[in-house]
Amino acid sequence: MTTRQAVALIGVPLDLGANRRGVDMGPSALRMTGLAQKLRHLGCDVEDRGDVRVPLPEECDIGEPNRRYAVPIRIACENLAAKSLAILKDNRVPIVLGGDHSLAMGSIAASAGFHRQAGRKIGVIWFDAHADMNTPESTDSGNVHGMPLSHVLGLGDPELASIGGFIGKVDAAHCALVGIRDLDEREKALVRASGVSVFTMKDLDQHGASAIMERALAVACDGTAGVHVSFDIDACDPSVAAGVGTPKKGGLDYREAHLCLELIAESHRLIAMDMVEVNPILDTLNHTAEFGCELILSAMGKTIF
Repeated sequence: MTTRQAVALIGVPLDLGANRRGVDMGPSALRMTGLAQKLRHLGCDVEDRGDVRVPLPEECDIGEPNRRYAVPIRIACENLAAKSLAILKDNRVPIVLGGDHSLAMGSIAASAGFHRQAGRKIGVIWFDAHADMNTPESTDSGNVHGMPLSHVLGLGDPELASIGGFIGKVDAAHCALVGIRDLDEREKALVRASGVSVFTMKDLDQHGASAIMERALAVACDGTAGVHVSFDIDACDPSVAAGVGTPKKGGLDYREAHLCLELIAESHRLIAMDMVEVNPILDTLNHTAEFGCELILSAMGKTIF
């Protein structure tokens, strides 16, 4: 079989950003699906670079209540950024297995930093039920996994926004959110002010997944080196992805989710991918991780025919 793409897996057993335990087992749950072998069967050249070390909450100082565990999260993200950057320099696509969505501050820092060295920008497509654009000033919970996109855009806490050594990983004009359906009022104002493109579930209902992905790819790919896909499995409906900490009804169904990632594969513009928020404690028979594995395969080029 002809090799389609060289990839490398990185696990990030991070659950410091959330308020429900168990998501730290997400990387193991995803690996248990046979992900690496299935990627090889698809034709990919696969390496598994192991896990980023993440301390347990019991080992850490919780820190300030409006940015809980921010210091150990930042350290984990810096380590992830270094590992992802090394993968990109080896001409491989990093596939990051989470872990909570805070890790995107590190993975996107690597993608942006790698292309920044050559004077190129990147685009981001952020699949999520939530916008993850709170800041320490706007948050009700203090959970950092509700803030990573704001820091990727250069907003919020300066220490978290500067992961990777620079602030502003992606321009709002090149950032698209897909599957959004659960925003609090203060976050709505932040999202509107940011200038990112938002495609809610209402938009998908009205126009269809194919049309929305065409628009999202146009946002993320126009004038950029390619697209970093950050996929929170709670973008999908709990009927197909029950093993998540923050389920919200009315999400992407099984085929909509696959179609979105199949269209990303067809664009040939994928530069890196995160699959996050898989929580096997809240799952049944590892179904959500199995679904996450299938979605990664679709993003890497698996087709129906």
